[in-house]
This record gives sequence, C-alpha cells and structure tokens, in this order.
Amino acid sequence: MAKLVFAMTQSLDGYVAAPDGALFDPPGPGLFDHFVQHERSLAGSLYGRRVYELLRFWESDRPQWSARERDFASTWRAHPTWVVSRSLRSTGPNAEVVTGDVEAFVRRLKSEMDGTIAVAGPDLAASLARMGLLENITSTFAPSYLAQGSPILRAFGRRCALSRAIGSAKTPCDWCTKE
Repeated sequence: MAKLVFAMTQSLDGYVAAPDGALFDPPGPGLFDHFVQHERSLAGSLYGRRVYELLRFWESDRPQWSARERDFASTWRAHPTWVVSRSLRSTGPNAEVVTGDVEAFVRRLKSEMDGTIAVAGPDLAASLARMGLLENITSTFAPSYLAQGSPILRAFGRRCALSRAIGSAKTPCDWCTKE
C-alpha cells in the first residue's frame, strides 16, 4: 500500500509562495542533489494544478541545462504524476488529470501502488488530510522570510496535532551557494 507524504519547500515563516506567486531562488548544488534523490525515492507524485504548472518546466529537455538539471528532469519524468484540477484539461507525458471523486481515486491509488507518493500543493494536502489520507508532512526550509503569501498549512481548517515525529534528516544547507 502506498503512503502519501505532503512535501514542499517553505519560507522560515511558513509560506510556500509570495503573494504574487513567486517562488524561492534555486537551491545550491548540494540541496539540488537532495531533491534529485528525493524524486528517485518516489513511486509517483500527486499535485495540485498550480504546482504542476510550475513543474511542467521539467517535461522537455533544454540545451542550456546543466548535468544536474538534466538528471533531475529525467528523474522527475520517470514516475507517474497525477494532477488534481477542476480546470486543467490536458497534461504532458506521464501525467494524468484527476477530476471527479478525488477521494475514491486516491484511495484506489494507495491500494494499488507501493512506495511513497509525494503530495504537493497546500490546498490539495489539506483536502487529503481532512479525508484521512495523508500519512506524513515533510518540509524543506528556504532561507527567506516572506511575511505574507500562500501558507503551507492554510487550508487544513482544523487543529492538527503533529505529535508523531518520525525523525529528521540533515541535507546540505547551501541554498545560496552558486556554482
């Protein structure tokens, strides 16, 4: 049975994007390698529409990419992606739009697959948590303070006791390191 894990990068004050939708600067090489390894560990990804639209950047190779970027792109494309959306009509290769009964779809997905499925998108994660389908939350902190924007736990809608700390991992903190 697959496990759903909400995984997103957030600012030190808990936002996943600025009010205008802008994201964080790209990470340095060590942290980028961590993200590649994370992608390799996944059985699939379940995204909200906005997250998917940002990550579509990785669907097609670009000649200016570094070896690291090509590695991430091929790793990202290697597993299935499902996009929960009421407005998106089409996706790129290896992705599927999920409409209708999201809960039934995710329950079936969990029962048919093994491994970890990453969930990205705060609203989607909140919906899945309210359905009792989200097993874990993991986050990478960007060294920034946004003061406003899209909060990582905005739509959970109820008190959520995160009482089971499973552990932590240290990754290279080189967000601002330039190659």
